[in-house]
Amino acid sequence: MKIPKLFALSVAIVSVATVVRASVPIIIATPGRMVSAMKRVTDAQDQLQKGDAAGAKRNVDAVLQHDPTFWPALYVRAQIYSHEGKYDLALKDCNEALRHDRSVVEAALLRANINARLGKHAEALKEYNYLISLHPRNVTLARVMSDRAWFRATCANASFRNGQQAVKDAKAACSIMTWKDESMIDTLAAASAETGDFNSAIQYASQALAVKGISADSTKLFQRHLALFQQHKPIRS
Repeated sequence: MKIPKLFALSVAIVSVATVVRASVPIIIATPGRMVSAMKRVTDAQDQLQKGDAAGAKRNVDAVLQHDPTFWPALYVRAQIYSHEGKYDLALKDCNEALRHDRSVVEAALLRANINARLGKHAEALKEYNYLISLHPRNVTLARVMSDRAWFRATCANASFRNGQQAVKDAKAACSIMTWKDESMIDTLAAASAETGDFNSAIQYASQALAVKGISADSTKLFQRHLALFQQHKPIRS
């Protein structure tokens, strides 16, 4: 299963209160404590993006030591655990974050992706479908649709695969992101391969590789996918 990009947390800090619009949590709290906590959380996300999982965990652990209920830190720690393959711990943190704020779509999506990786396919698909039904903000909706497309295109269990629906989801996600997200374009390539349209799969995989600023790890991954499509082979998670 492809590892999705990390979600950035968007938090506005103003005064004591909490407002939630759709899936975009806007936390309004006393500036001092919240600013310091959120800086540690955003620093942790940056560290994880750069491969420093240990440094990222130190930051979120420091936040959670002072406030074990602070869901942004729980969510980022879940990302760290998932990155390390500690899926039980990642699921525990996702569940805890959602217990404190049910609107955290990103934590629910991470939970769905982990369940898909663990072979809990029915649970994963049910969560993908539910999250899409919430009509979250566009960036989040695109990520959910792309992840559901990847699941439907590559699931090891054939009864959960649906190439045509995967293509539909992946194209919608790419459209929302104006065809600038290389991971989503690569997902569309995988979906095309699942339908047997390997010419389109090769085209989209090449398009993903041509996106400016693509990381070295993504380049290697997409090249492996392209090689499979050139052999007329679909991807299996």
